[in-house]
Amino acid sequence: MDTDMTDESAGAESDVPSGAQDTDTAVSDVEAVVEHDIESLLSERDQFKDIALRLQADFDNYRKRVAAQQTEEVDRSTGRLAEALLPVLDACEAAFTHGVAGVEPIWSALIGALQKQGLEALDLEGKEFDPNLAEAVMHEPGDGGTPVVSEVLRTGYLWKGRVLRAAMVKVRD
Repeated sequence: MDTDMTDESAGAESDVPSGAQDTDTAVSDVEAVVEHDIESLLSERDQFKDIALRLQADFDNYRKRVAAQQTEEVDRSTGRLAEALLPVLDACEAAFTHGVAGVEPIWSALIGALQKQGLEALDLEGKEFDPNLAEAVMHEPGDGGTPVVSEVLRTGYLWKGRVLRAAMVKVRD
């Protein structure tokens, strides 16, 4: 019996180290799996972070684009209103030129209010003719050099830097 016990205890001793090796191997395997999972999660987190940053940048660009479009639309709308008032300005200018009494304060107030919003009257007389700013409706002979505006027949206007209405001019060729 004594030998049986020794054999059992010897077998038990040999099991302990092999069990510890199995446990160490199992722990190493679990650690490897956990490290792989952590790396995968960190990679996925970084991908989501990149997506979120791109979306935020896209939204900021969208917001800026919409604001610019709204500003342009407001400018176009007010430009159409100013364009609708040009015949009134023309009538006031013609009345003032013909000496009609009392029209000058109204004309000054109207053109002053429109100038504050972005209207600019084109002053082209004596300057080189630019077909982008004026329409030549009359010609007179000149020295043969560059065409020059000799007379403005109808005032032209710019609205915030864009031609609202081209001037009608007489050009000396």
